[in-house]
Amino acid sequence: MKGKALVTGATGFTGGHLCRELLKKDVSVRVLVRSASEYRDLEENGCEVAFGDLATGDGIDSAVKGVDIVYHIGAAFRVEGVPKKYFRDVNVEGTRKLLDASLTYGIKRFVHCSTVGVHGEIEHPPANEEAPFRPGDHYQESKLEGERLALEYYKKGLGVVVFRPFGMYGPGDRRFLKLFKPISKGKWIVVGRSENLYQLTYIDDLVRGIILCGSADGIEGEVFIIGGDRSSTVKELGMAIAKSLGVNLKIYHLPVAPVWIAALLCEVVCRFARVEPPLFRRRLDFFLKDRAFDISKASNVLGYTPRVSLEEGLRMTAQWYRAKKLIG
Repeated sequence: MKGKALVTGATGFTGGHLCRELLKKDVSVRVLVRSASEYRDLEENGCEVAFGDLATGDGIDSAVKGVDIVYHIGAAFRVEGVPKKYFRDVNVEGTRKLLDASLTYGIKRFVHCSTVGVHGEIEHPPANEEAPFRPGDHYQESKLEGERLALEYYKKGLGVVVFRPFGMYGPGDRRFLKLFKPISKGKWIVVGRSENLYQLTYIDDLVRGIILCGSADGIEGEVFIIGGDRSSTVKELGMAIAKSLGVNLKIYHLPVAPVWIAALLCEVVCRFARVEPPLFRRRLDFFLKDRAFDISKASNVLGYTPRVSLEEGLRMTAQWYRAKKLIG
């Protein structure tokens, strides 16, 4: 595997791991970053740095020119208190600018990162690529629009491949720290029965799937769900995390209705105060909605097979959190 790749979102968890793996495979890597404060580690690891901004379009043409493949991982992710327009500026219009430049400069493959969130709540798990679209918030709506836009450019002659990841975790991730931290203390408060399904993806497996999307022949115009091979209930996941930490876990259940109302009120008050709400309704989805997926298309077409078991992945993640003194 040779050539030159542009990676957007390289300062994030998934993009950073992707860059390091591409470099191991002797791929020249250029990264698109917004400011000097973001790129030092990437440059030290051998990446070429290009300055630009998906939201404004600045620097995109020069970043794309001269590369063979684009891995578009960058996105405006889920945060509260951000105008709806910003999600569209980055996830749709920023993607459009990147697609235009890629078409202009004859990019061989454009690998677009979407999300399984475009499916929203899964009615009949596990969901495959053909499951109905039910985006549930501004972020998911913008990602669905961005994915559809990317596939439109396939019809224009650009070698677009879309992947939808889910539940990424592993060393370097801090999103799931909010699960590991309370569980490490032996007490975990959940909302509802926590019998809904959830599915995780170890970062090394996800990166291998992304690279397959960039290298497999004859898959232009296709969409793949990439992730771990099995789901568990949220309760089972909590117990598995406790086992990885070597602690005995006591689970406390809160009723859904009062917590949901409290989250709604918190959102309203914090919106007026223009601060990030400590509790919001979307955060409750983890305890209430099924998130289980079928990766058979990726397995059959790409030859993708997850190599890291849930138990091993959780153990390595727990070790990293402890090494960084993020948990006791």
